[in-house]
Amino acid sequence: MARYSGRCACGAVHFETDAEPMMAGHCQCSRCQKLSGAPHSSFAAFPEAAVRMSGKLASWSYTADSGNVATRHHCPTCGAPVYGTTKGMPGVMAITLSMLDDPAAIVPKMAFFTKHAVPWDLLDDSLVAFPGMPPM
Repeated sequence: MARYSGRCACGAVHFETDAEPMMAGHCQCSRCQKLSGAPHSSFAAFPEAAVRMSGKLASWSYTADSGNVATRHHCPTCGAPVYGTTKGMPGVMAITLSMLDDPAAIVPKMAFFTKHAVPWDLLDDSLVAFPGMPPM
């Protein structure tokens, strides 16, 4: 049994991994706000080689605030965001925490692009916060 597993809203896309996340956090950039339909997106980063993904995915790319090309992957059936990658962090995939079978299994420890936060999005004050991208 995998340490972490999950699926999209309709169940067509599934992932599992035995790896521990490299980091987990909330992104408050304006792109993540639009993609999540909420004031932030929550995700955990894993080494791409340690994740087994099944099901058909659709994707699109854009230039992120960091200046790197980012690619978002989602289920073409239900539209659920599944994961993202960026040229700035090759070999890393950021899996949307809402995909997890147990969303409470991974606890975000940071918030970034907080300069774009909406005032009513009250995140935990104990989170390490970065106005932009955290240092890599």
